[in-house]
Amino acid sequence: MAKSKSVFVCQTCGTESPKWVGKCFGCNEWNTFVEETKITGVSQSTRPGRVISERTKPTPISQVSVEDQPRLKTGNEELDRVLGGGLVPGAMVLIGGEPGIGKSTLVLQTALNLPKVKVLYVSGEESPQQIKLRADRIVSHSADNCHVVSEVSVEHILNHIENTQPDVVVIDSVQTLETERIESAPGSVSQIRECTAAILRVCKLKNLPVFLIGHINKEGSLAGPKVLEHMVDVVLQFEGDRHHMYRILRSIKNRFGSTSEIGIFEMLSSGLREVNNPSELLLATHEEAKSGVSIAAAMEGMRPFLIEVQGLASTAAYGNPQRSVTGFDLRRLNMLLAVLEKRAGFKLAAKDVFLNIAGGLKVNDPAIDLAVMTSVLSSNMDIAVSPDVCMTGEVGLSGEIRPVTRIEQRVGEAAKLGFKTIIVPSFVKGVDFSKFDIQVVKAGKIEQAFKFLFA
Repeated sequence: MAKSKSVFVCQTCGTESPKWVGKCFGCNEWNTFVEETKITGVSQSTRPGRVISERTKPTPISQVSVEDQPRLKTGNEELDRVLGGGLVPGAMVLIGGEPGIGKSTLVLQTALNLPKVKVLYVSGEESPQQIKLRADRIVSHSADNCHVVSEVSVEHILNHIENTQPDVVVIDSVQTLETERIESAPGSVSQIRECTAAILRVCKLKNLPVFLIGHINKEGSLAGPKVLEHMVDVVLQFEGDRHHMYRILRSIKNRFGSTSEIGIFEMLSSGLREVNNPSELLLATHEEAKSGVSIAAAMEGMRPFLIEVQGLASTAAYGNPQRSVTGFDLRRLNMLLAVLEKRAGFKLAAKDVFLNIAGGLKVNDPAIDLAVMTSVLSSNMDIAVSPDVCMTGEVGLSGEIRPVTRIEQRVGEAAKLGFKTIIVPSFVKGVDFSKFDIQVVKAGKIEQAFKFLFA
């Protein structure tokens, strides 16, 4: 017989407690416990998505038969690259991102462009009429392969899957789902965990790929318990600034591919456009060289591209100098300014310093350290850096330029875009730069790089 009992569940990590406590003993967060009603005593066979099968026995791994199940190409090269070559049958893909970043647009656009594949698009946030209006804006042709339904009940969604027999399922979003077994509100930890588990069982049984769209919390991580990320096969993060046109699809977890790949998109009024060569779009074309601008050869995952770093140093108008950055780590900028003052002798303690990565991107590659220091120094001395020169290198505390990874790919990307000179660390071994049509200047100290740039 089914019984209900009251438990307190942490909304951050999912830890349960028989009574309310102020501090979670699982994640050490304060005031995160919420009272929920939990139904117990229900047979496992009555759980949604539960299929009764014959009892299996352990089998030697050498005798396990592996069927040849090719990946399903989505028709989106950037998405396929991040997934590792396409959708794996039975894979559950979780896509998270800030509100309005384009998660629903990305998934709907992919569903409409899947060739000869029946897609069931389940939305708990929009009506079919609203989805139709967005679909007409994204694609010009009619897509009869995509079936839409507005539903939040997991039991009804599983019935739709059984009746429709789709090849791909899209759930938008997992925070809106609810099941009859849990009496808490939709979006709670218990609801998210139970609903995802029910869909996951059907997903694995039918070898059915599923796209889950998830919200993120104010800290920038996926909302819901951390166990949700452990349950799914792939976790993708859709990043970018809503006020800029570029978006980055980054792999956080991938059981079927590398987590070093990224996909770059451009947000247009007609949807998301794939950016196959982001370097050409991230580099602004100036009629004349301007101070405070330098070009860095960066890496995002396995992908090299060149970005424009803009720096501005001016006399502080007020008592305390300002340090402001966009797309870069503020603490690392402070460290580089200290190195610039201590090792190179440039006094910037009384200067306001502003730094911007063009295009609205957030770059964590330490190889752009040299370009950051160059842009700030160029603005401070009001001397322009030649637009035909780019650079790459991590700067240490003693002012040395340290080696960076995948230097050959960075040099090749610069040569492909027509740059004439690139500054690289001098401690590079085993790389033949003669095959590239570009002058390679090696520098071991920041003084050597600055002497070449500003001589």
